[in-house]
Amino acid sequence: MVERRLQEVRRQLTASRLDALLVSHIPHVRYLTGFSGSNGLCVITPQQQYFLTDRRYRDQSKAEIDGFDISVTQIGLIEEVGKLRLLKGASRIGFESVHTSVDSHSTMRKVFARSKLVPTKSVIENIAAVKDELEIECIKRAIRITERVFQKLLHLLKPGLTEQDVAADISYWHRRYGADGDAFEPIVASGVRGALPHGRASAKKIRRGEMVTLDLGCSLQGYHSDLTRTVAIGRPSPRARRIYQIVLDAQCKAIEAARPGIRASALDRVSRKAIDRRGFGKYFSHSLGHGLGIEIHEQLRLSAQSKETLKAGNVVTIEPGIYIPGFGGVRIEDDIVVRDDGCEVLTAAPKELIIL
Repeated sequence: MVERRLQEVRRQLTASRLDALLVSHIPHVRYLTGFSGSNGLCVITPQQQYFLTDRRYRDQSKAEIDGFDISVTQIGLIEEVGKLRLLKGASRIGFESVHTSVDSHSTMRKVFARSKLVPTKSVIENIAAVKDELEIECIKRAIRITERVFQKLLHLLKPGLTEQDVAADISYWHRRYGADGDAFEPIVASGVRGALPHGRASAKKIRRGEMVTLDLGCSLQGYHSDLTRTVAIGRPSPRARRIYQIVLDAQCKAIEAARPGIRASALDRVSRKAIDRRGFGKYFSHSLGHGLGIEIHEQLRLSAQSKETLKAGNVVTIEPGIYIPGFGGVRIEDDIVVRDDGCEVLTAAPKELIIL
C-alpha cells in the first residue's frame, strides 16, 4: 500500500518536473509512512525516500516505518536534510505550499539556496482522495465507534444537562469504545442555538421541547468518522417536524444521486433544490459535504463552486441542513463511499426523527 502511494507521488514528480518533494503536513506524513507521531518530514525523490524526525520518536519511527531511510536529529528537520546533503544536485524542489509556514519557507530558502523551490498544491490530497478497501474498512471501524457513542447519548440525553455535559460524554465514550480521540470538537447545539451550523457546546441547559443537533466523529489509526443527527427532547413542534422531514428528504435525494462522474456542484444542487422548493433555501447556508479520510475535512468539497467530479473510491459526507435564526436548526449527516455503480452508505445510525 505504501509503495503504491509512493509510486503515485513519483508520477507527480515527473509530471511537475521536480527532483524532490518535501512532505511536511503530519496527516500526509502518516499517510505515506504510517508514522503516528507529531513531528516528521518525508523527502521523496525519483529513486529514494527519506524520513526525518527528532529524538523523541527514535524508537517509535523504527517500529512504525518500513522502506524509508530514517534520520533522527537534534536540529531542525529541514536543516538536517541540508546537513545530510540528501538533495545535493536537486534543481527543483517541491514543497506543500498550503501547509508551509513563512518561517519554514525562509529556512528552506537558506538550506536549498542553489535550488528552485516550487510550491505544490494537492499532490498528496489528490492521491488520498481515492480510498482503497483497507482505508474504507478503517473508516467503517471509526464510524461504528461513533455510532455506539450516539446510541449511548440516546440513553443519557435529558432536560437539565448542559451542552458541555453532552460534549464531555461524547469525548469520554469515544475513548472508552476504542477511538484514538475525537476527530474534532463535538458540536452540541440545542434549541435556538441549533441555528448555528458549527455551534460549539455551551453552558446552556437543554430543555424539554427543544431539538438538539449532535455532530460527532472520532479518529482511529489515522482515519476519521463524521456523524450528525438532530433529535427531539420531548414532543417537537409541527414546524420542527416539517423542517426535519425536508432535510431528510434532501439528504436522501443527494445520496441516491451520488455516483462516479457526477460533478460535486451538481450533487450539491440536488439537495439544495429539494430544500429551496420547500421555501427554506436561504436557510441552507453551507456546502452539502466534504471529503473524509486521513483528515476530517479533505479534498472533494461538495459545493456549488466546486469544479471536482466524484470518482469511485471517494469517501464524502452528505449533510444538508436548515438553520433559522431565533428558532433553531436541523442537520442530518451520513458518510458514503462512491462505488462503480452508485454509492454505499457507510453510516447505519437511524435517521427517522428520534423523540426522547
